[in-house]
Amino acid sequence: MTQINLTIPDMHCDGCLRAITRLAQKLDPQVRVSADLPARQASFIGALDEAVLRAALAKAGYQPG
Repeated sequence: MTQINLTIPDMHCDGCLRAITRLAQKLDPQVRVSADLPARQASFIGALDEAVLRAALAKAGYQPG
């Protein structure tokens, strides 16, 4: 298991968090996602490659900082 912590400036609501969670689940169906929406930070715990996750988020319009 790996924990990846990212700042995602364009994540500002529950809808964004749901979209980001679905995207991460496509990469790892067992991933756990938690977020601090006001701080625009998300944590991903699972079998994820950070570069692949960052690229998928960027492609979906959620460019990680």
